[in-house]
Amino acid sequence: MAPIAVGDSLPDGTLSYFDDQDQMQTVNIHSLAAGKKIILFGVPGAFTPTCSLKHVPGYIEKADELKSKGVDKIICLSVNDPFVMKAWAKSYPENKHVLFVADGSAKYTHALGLELDLSEKGLGTRSRRFALLVDDLKVKAANVEAGGEFTVSSADDILKAL
Repeated sequence: MAPIAVGDSLPDGTLSYFDDQDQMQTVNIHSLAAGKKIILFGVPGAFTPTCSLKHVPGYIEKADELKSKGVDKIICLSVNDPFVMKAWAKSYPENKHVLFVADGSAKYTHALGLELDLSEKGLGTRSRRFALLVDDLKVKAANVEAGGEFTVSSADDILKAL
């Protein structure tokens, strides 16, 4: 399957997260994105170096600026279980705007065409690093990284697309 691209409709799929009351929620991505401008960015794994030290912090630091440009939601996706994503989210006490969602079985990542096979490294199927700018379910920017790079999917890169 070809990776999601500019002009495509965001596929629907089910993801999980823990809400402010520490209750696990299962939600369809369309319910989070329909009629809204969102950023959906994906990372290969929670607590991994580039994801934890660069990718996620950039979106947390730039959240107010992104929101001032009309972004309604900022969503971080990883092929991890919701408990890991909850623990990872809690490691950023300054975060007020980034929602950490789990795609535990990589079904949604496959629907996006953005899976990455890291079996040889003992990590199984993961998500490629990416950032999508989506307006009312239509992809306006699709910044997908090659290999282990972090050159096009940062918050600064998405700001350029707004």
